[in-house]
Amino acid sequence: MKQLAGTGKRKINIVVAYFLIYVIWGSTYYFIGVALKGLPPFLLGAFRFSIAGLILLVLCYFRNEPLFKKSLIKKSAVSGIVLLFIDMAVVMLAQKYVSSSLVAIIASSTAIWIMALDAPMWKKNFRSPPIIIGIITGFLGVMMLYLEQFRVDNHAQDHSEYGILLLIFGCISWALGTLYAKYRSSGEEEVNAFAGSAWQMIFASILFWICTIIKGDPVKTDFNAVPVSSWLSLVYLIIFGSILAYSAYVWLLKVRPATEVSTHAYVNPFIAVFLGVVLGKEDVTWVQFAGLIVILLSVLLINHKKKKKHRY
Repeated sequence: MKQLAGTGKRKINIVVAYFLIYVIWGSTYYFIGVALKGLPPFLLGAFRFSIAGLILLVLCYFRNEPLFKKSLIKKSAVSGIVLLFIDMAVVMLAQKYVSSSLVAIIASSTAIWIMALDAPMWKKNFRSPPIIIGIITGFLGVMMLYLEQFRVDNHAQDHSEYGILLLIFGCISWALGTLYAKYRSSGEEEVNAFAGSAWQMIFASILFWICTIIKGDPVKTDFNAVPVSSWLSLVYLIIFGSILAYSAYVWLLKVRPATEVSTHAYVNPFIAVFLGVVLGKEDVTWVQFAGLIVILLSVLLINHKKKKKHRY
């Protein structure tokens, strides 16, 4: 009976975790945009990850989790820098050359990079037509989602090749960080996943603080002029985007296949477009609506195949 109860609880935890990385992470696109109206990018990252990391460390301390293991801190430092800092810094730099729509298209290829680089799962992934079809279909769905903006941006952006190269580098970095977090970072114990994510945020925040100080953002920023909406968005990003969603992502990597977890890269634009329509009063074309349907079908295809092969 205890084993059945534990299995049921784990299923619920997995469902909740997927909700967090699918829906909550998708909503962060909108709230990051609001926060950036008042805060510089690197300063936003510094605030977000330092506060979230410290809060999570305190929570883990009161839960008596092993926080100060040398191996935990060392491996979390590597994955935090590769997974959080490099990817987010690259995305911010790339937006000097390309639009956010093109960023979303290229970022969705992360799922493909994870499947390509996940060597321990090559045998299963590349022998499974549904998984391969699902990954490719999901990427095409994201392109449909931003098709019209892509056509405009492709002609309007100067030196877009620089931004595209930066984004590809960022996607590979995120994929490598994801696989490192799954197989090496913070050990094999699931309980260490939360302490590991806390240290990852701390180390990422250190580099964000270094960058923002070099740029002089703390001095240049008029904090009295920062709108309340930007501060509220920062709070949302700290609590929901980092403490809850990112911790859920790190934990899911311990209990589910990386290829399956990476499907968040397809669902997040779906949520972003939905919030754009509801909150931003944006219009959705029939091509974009078709893209949303294709994305959902691809995720269902990948997850359905995985459920047959992996028990909870």
